[in-house]
Amino acid sequence: MKKKTVFVMVILFLLSGQGIQAATNISYKIEMLPWEEVNNVLPKYSKFTVLDLETGKKFKVQRRAGSHHADVQPLTPKDTKIMKKIYGGKWSWKRRAIIVISNEQWIAGSMHGMPHGGGALKNNFPGHFCIHFFGSTTHRTSTMDLSHMLMVYKAAGKLEEYLSITSPYETVEAYIAGLKQQDSYISKLISVQKLEWKPILGKIENVRITRMPILPAEDLKQEISMDVPIEIDWFIKNRGGQHYRGEIHLIRFSTMDAWKVDSESFLKENGLK
Repeated sequence: MKKKTVFVMVILFLLSGQGIQAATNISYKIEMLPWEEVNNVLPKYSKFTVLDLETGKKFKVQRRAGSHHADVQPLTPKDTKIMKKIYGGKWSWKRRAIIVISNEQWIAGSMHGMPHGGGALKNNFPGHFCIHFFGSTTHRTSTMDLSHMLMVYKAAGKLEEYLSITSPYETVEAYIAGLKQQDSYISKLISVQKLEWKPILGKIENVRITRMPILPAEDLKQEISMDVPIEIDWFIKNRGGQHYRGEIHLIRFSTMDAWKVDSESFLKENGLK
């Protein structure tokens, strides 16, 4: 696979309202390297810097293990403290778009923020956490985790390009993944309507698709709107679990455009608006 790169005219990114805005005008290159290459660029025991895309906070880590992705630990107690601040003071499995900085290379990646397993460094971090790159997989699957993949595309500046060619079903899967990760940038890109996403996403503690019948792709080439039957399990803050059986309405303005979700109707039906 050829190396994919994107030139981005920013060095720090900050979450602002509906999207991400640049904090400065310094230019650099972000590479979306496949895991096979990253595995050699960042060998076991190598040290590098993690830059969180939305907060602009940086901390140092060391790769300790991992064959299908990188198992890493914060380098010092100070680095652990910075990482925990990135996650709002509470460890979480939520994925976040990151840039890994090693020497002069800037590599698009995705991390979660939950200590697990063993740890060997004196850093006040009870275990290790995982960093994924393009094409890396979890311990339990042979394919890339969708949420990690979306975050890698986001870090590389290629998420909008990816979503412009997804099928309606892939679009729905990405939309639900964005809700699960409480990521307003993903939600904004896929939604027809401009919404205040922060209060909506703050209510969603977990969500997953339990059933979604899929039609052959060739039957959808000329469609510009469709209703996708779906069943979803939600876990909503202060409400607990709830099940939804219904449809998600998608539209596009031409057969060349990206599919978008009618968020207003969908969120109202699920009591989130």
